[in-house]
Amino acid sequence: MTGTAGLVGYLLLVGLVVPALLRRASWPQRAPGSAVLVWLGLMLSFVTALGLVAHHLVEPERHLHTGLLGFLHACGLVHVGGLGLSAASAAVLPPAAVLGWPLGWYGAVLLRARRARLEHLAGLELVARPAGAEAVAAVAVGRVRAVVVEHGVPAVYCLPGRRRRIVLTRGALDVLSPEQLQAVLAHEHAHLTGRHHLVRAAVEAFARAFPGLPLGAAARVETAALLEMAADDRAVRRHSARALAGALGAVAAGLAPGVGLAAAGSPVVARVRRLLLPARGPHRLVRVAVAAAAAVAPLVPFLFACGPTGA
Repeated sequence: MTGTAGLVGYLLLVGLVVPALLRRASWPQRAPGSAVLVWLGLMLSFVTALGLVAHHLVEPERHLHTGLLGFLHACGLVHVGGLGLSAASAAVLPPAAVLGWPLGWYGAVLLRARRARLEHLAGLELVARPAGAEAVAAVAVGRVRAVVVEHGVPAVYCLPGRRRRIVLTRGALDVLSPEQLQAVLAHEHAHLTGRHHLVRAAVEAFARAFPGLPLGAAARVETAALLEMAADDRAVRRHSARALAGALGAVAAGLAPGVGLAAAGSPVVARVRRLLLPARGPHRLVRVAVAAAAAVAPLVPFLFACGPTGA
């Protein structure tokens, strides 16, 4: 099998087959943080393989038999010898375009989200007020400002970025007990400290860069739920799982704007069941192994690229 054929087969495997298998697996809910890393690793691996395919199509006779060094040479980062300037440019442009396409989308998604957040923050300045004694639990979220909006629908969400905020509605303060309020604020703080908005932006950029690809569509849905579960896990380290479950049920009717991350986001019923009936998570060594596998996944396509050029 040629290296190009192997890479195409790998693209089909990662882009079509693996997402379906991963969505049906049960372990991601028991280790949401590790599962998010796996999704990110798969996306990076797909882009790497696509870039190598582009290189093979441009220079079918010049196989990457030198592995990573050969790829760096094709990108003009190291000198191996034997390529003129025009040939090197021809080798660099297609894989560079493949790699730059999702990166460009990532920048566009981040910029668009930042503009939307600034517009939302400007509106909050007009209608919101700092959380007072009724939200004493805001102390638990460090230096993050918590503000209250006079609205009857219970909702709690956070706005990431430099001017990060945690937003509560009057309806949420009316229905949440002090313990539930502390738990849900800890959940939002976990989103902010974990920079979950950057992960969401990366997944969204990949899905937009490759529309219709099952990997992107599945990653968009699954990572959104997994990040909420990861924030749940951080919150229950210091607060009662029952309190957080009750808070999720209380604010389930409130939806955050597209610029924020809401405590009641993703399938709430599944998260409440997970909190009230926790399953034992994978061993720590298993988590480390999964994280390591996700980290090296982008390098797997080089194994196909370094294969024999003959049949």
